[in-house]
Amino acid sequence: MSFFGVSGMYYSGESLAEHRIVLAEDSNLFSSMVSKRLKELFDIDVIVCRDYDDLQFAVENATFPASLAISNINLPGAENGEALNYLIEMSVPTVVFTGSFQESTREKILAKEIVDYVIKDSVFAVDMLAESVCRFLTNHKHHVLIVDDSPTARALLTTQLKRYNFRTSSAENGAMALELLKNNPDIGLVITDYNMPDIDGFELTRRIRSSYGPHQLRIIGVSSSTNRLLSARFLKAGGNDFVVRPFVNEEFYCRVNQNLDTLTKIRTLSEKVRVPA
Repeated sequence: MSFFGVSGMYYSGESLAEHRIVLAEDSNLFSSMVSKRLKELFDIDVIVCRDYDDLQFAVENATFPASLAISNINLPGAENGEALNYLIEMSVPTVVFTGSFQESTREKILAKEIVDYVIKDSVFAVDMLAESVCRFLTNHKHHVLIVDDSPTARALLTTQLKRYNFRTSSAENGAMALELLKNNPDIGLVITDYNMPDIDGFELTRRIRSSYGPHQLRIIGVSSSTNRLLSARFLKAGGNDFVVRPFVNEEFYCRVNQNLDTLTKIRTLSEKVRVPA
């Protein structure tokens, strides 16, 4: 069964039944809705934990580790966010599913390096959560190349993308990036800095586009410069998107997702055209 997420994400329908999902949620309504939807869409059985003791037991007595946790901020026995802290300490990737959300709450949650958060504020909340789960469990199919001459910048982007379960490679200059692309045909997204000493981001984008069309590979340019013309120059050079540093985490992840969704849809349509009905 194919699935188009709320934001347009395409899921081809392969079973994700091998994954183990822990749901820390005391609401019978939401736990039932989430469990039913994940089973219906992805054939995933969800282990529901209605309090902190249930959560600890599920995590520590599992025959194999959870692929992902979905957790409310507050849980009986953990009314001050202890459940979320526990999951992070146990190295369980976590999506927060909460009805209580303010700016101060957002800052605290994102500081814990969660995968994502979904707010229970609309009829689409459960489908948005299902989309977030599906993204995390299938992101490993995507190979992302990071190009930046700054070791710190490369490390930060690598850490962030690996938190979302992407496969990554990195290059410290344009020449190395072109060599990695040549040797890794599965790379589907390049995230490149603008200001680099040998080949700047514009020239690298032009060289990539001379060999790879937008149906084969997407390019996101990044820069900390306040020059508003940079984004236009990146796009005219063949880039697909542009993000200004410092990133807002949610925006960065959304832009990465949107570019990879577009690439996936283009590839799927191309395969359908090539294969006779």
